[in-house]
Amino acid sequence: MTKYCYNYDSGDYEYIDENGFSWDRGEYVYNWDDSEYRREREEEERSSYGYDRGLWNDDEEDDW
Repeated sequence: MTKYCYNYDSGDYEYIDENGFSWDRGEYVYNWDDSEYRREREEEERSSYGYDRGLWNDDEEDDW
């Protein structure tokens, strides 16, 4: 899936996939803003570790 990302080399927003392939230019780009992809990976990592499911909390009521 592509995302609309900023290409620093061209100065334009383009549809770029996670590997850096610009669908607008038809070539790989190397200097582009991949923050949306990084944010998505971080969210997936957090959910896989249980942070989004409430498994990690700081409630003091759980005194076992």
